[in-house]
Amino acid sequence: MIATRRAVIALLTLVVLSVAGFPATAQQAAPELQKLLAPSGKLRVGLYPGTPTSILDATSEQPRGVGYELGKALAARLGVPYEPVVFAKNAEVLEAVKTGATDIAFTNASAARAKIMDFSQPYLEIELGYLVSKDSKIADVPDIDTKGVRVGVTQGSSSDGVLSRDLKNAEVVRVVTLKQGIEMMGEGKIDAYATNKATLFEMSDAVPGSKVLDGRWGFERHAIAIPKGRDQGLPFLRTFANEAMTQGLVKAAVSRAGLRGANVAAAQ
Repeated sequence: MIATRRAVIALLTLVVLSVAGFPATAQQAAPELQKLLAPSGKLRVGLYPGTPTSILDATSEQPRGVGYELGKALAARLGVPYEPVVFAKNAEVLEAVKTGATDIAFTNASAARAKIMDFSQPYLEIELGYLVSKDSKIADVPDIDTKGVRVGVTQGSSSDGVLSRDLKNAEVVRVVTLKQGIEMMGEGKIDAYATNKATLFEMSDAVPGSKVLDGRWGFERHAIAIPKGRDQGLPFLRTFANEAMTQGLVKAAVSRAGLRGANVAAAQ
């Protein structure tokens, strides 16, 4: 009976892995690795709404988003239940990873963040750009840094850190959430919004007449983040990331999320 039960569990695990986008030959992780990467017994993945890089339709029965789908596949590959944890904003996700309140995040692997969490190699590369309002006279990226131009950024984001340093003439306006940024642009309280283009295209759909400028001011390279002290799990995450890129999982998640302005990174 025990042997039969184990066989059934093994078969179900292979089915889950196959549905998640991996071949049925994928092996479940060892118990020691499960305990390291998912100490609660579930893989708690930090997400935030409003961007296809993380999660869309968070309250629906069928959420979308690259982070959401990769988290689900990673939990299946690890062999533990999946627990998506949705926060209001990205800063809360980062804090949760830093403190170990969540186990995983799928986020921009900036140098500043690497000081407080560990990363796999990038799986996604996204241009950083600007969204401008309908009546804006700004035509090119260099035109942004002009006196009187108000540039919205998400407080505590990579864009906040870089543009607060690099923009010498434009005013940086910090907002708490993407929803607030959309509202402020619609009300004419900001002239532009800066973040990755995947998010900007999503925002442009909600702000009639707005447009994403051609050109870029940088790149985001999204990777799998884990709390410091769990670095022994990085080889497993690197293998997972390579499989996700080479076997089409990242590409499929990008397509389902309707993510624009992004490219699947090269496997390492």
